[in-house]
Amino acid sequence: MKLWQKDKDSQKDVDAFTVGKDRDFDLLLAPHDVTGTLAHIQMLESIGMLSGDEYALLKKQLILILNEIHDGSFAIDPTAEDIHSQVEMILTKKLGDVGKKIHAARSRNDQVLVDIKLYLRAELEEVVKFTKELFDLFIQKSEAHKDDLLPGYTHFQLAMPSSFGLWFGAYAESLADDVMVMQSAWKLVNKNPLGSAAGFGSSFPINRKMTTDLLGFDDMHHNVVYAQMTRGKTEKVLLQALSNIAFTLSKCSMDACIFLNQHFNFISFPDELTTGSSIMPHKKNPDVFELIRAHCNIIQSQQSTMQSLLQNLPSGYHRDFQLTKEITFPAIAKLKECLKMMHLMMSNISVRKDILKDENFKYLFTVEEMNKLSLKGMPLRDAYREIGWLVAENTFEPTGEIHHTHEGSIGNLHNKEIVKLMEQTIGGFNFKSVHTALTELLR
Repeated sequence: MKLWQKDKDSQKDVDAFTVGKDRDFDLLLAPHDVTGTLAHIQMLESIGMLSGDEYALLKKQLILILNEIHDGSFAIDPTAEDIHSQVEMILTKKLGDVGKKIHAARSRNDQVLVDIKLYLRAELEEVVKFTKELFDLFIQKSEAHKDDLLPGYTHFQLAMPSSFGLWFGAYAESLADDVMVMQSAWKLVNKNPLGSAAGFGSSFPINRKMTTDLLGFDDMHHNVVYAQMTRGKTEKVLLQALSNIAFTLSKCSMDACIFLNQHFNFISFPDELTTGSSIMPHKKNPDVFELIRAHCNIIQSQQSTMQSLLQNLPSGYHRDFQLTKEITFPAIAKLKECLKMMHLMMSNISVRKDILKDENFKYLFTVEEMNKLSLKGMPLRDAYREIGWLVAENTFEPTGEIHHTHEGSIGNLHNKEIVKLMEQTIGGFNFKSVHTALTELLR
């Protein structure tokens, strides 16, 4: 039985087409649907639309449903259109007319909105957690290899000396900035749409501030029309934030693929983390990095896909929004997987020592030698010509010494400042207060 059904069934093919993959994604939303309903019925009881006994009965059954979801025994019946229908069917079967009261002052429009908000909020926290773990590893590797020099490239040509300390630290700081952008997505995700109903509010005397507090939201979407307009917009903003992390992982993966190449041979990994060839016994392929690169490039494209889905839609609800889950949910899951795999690979990386002692890299030091002359008083342009002449005459012989002292350079990585930046950003997420609110709601 569908919540909106009147007297005729939809044709089976129409039903299958309109439901689509919703039941699969609704299993992900299931715990959040129950959580949202728990807050809703507490609010209904507070305004006299449920008696104390009715509220107690409903809460008890909802907690039982939540336990089934967590232990994996919960399923959505084929006759139920979605998770909202399934929960209401269970409650009605167990409690009769009392179960039918949970939908008062709600529409499936604001119900799925709050489910998605709660789901995205939980997933966003996990993404931040995995990103922070990778960040910590990059900082650790940066400190461990701060004295191991590495060729730096511009235009993919030899440029100047770099170091593995700089390389690891660069990706750490990139992740710190990525989490900063993620905080903007968090602020939009952590707003309560419940009470907007079908998008135009309700004639019931509901208390939206109460459900906002019960669910641990920072604030509500105040205008009920705009609350519905955030469907898709929230996902698009989150996808943009995810794409920044994906961009960082993709670039790092490309570096790793290059550095692992035999012509470079800057890094290596245990055999079990690389793959071989069916006919070439010597191969150690960077398949993990290649797949991280591919997945993350796809993730970066999903914001455009979402934009294409949403463009030209007027205000109000449209069934088009159903497809936002198919774009957003898999992207989140895949990014989390990529973060974990990058952590696994970088935990087992081996760095080659003394790379720059190779004669092929001596021209990396031209700027170092030019600067030495300039520091002794020679005008920079004269020093440039002097070193250029030595290179042209093939008589350039550098000392190989590096003297970088400024902030963020080889000799002064500024990792403590980068760590501080990340810690300050992480502190801007109110994860703890969300957990406190949800724990109290389920008490």
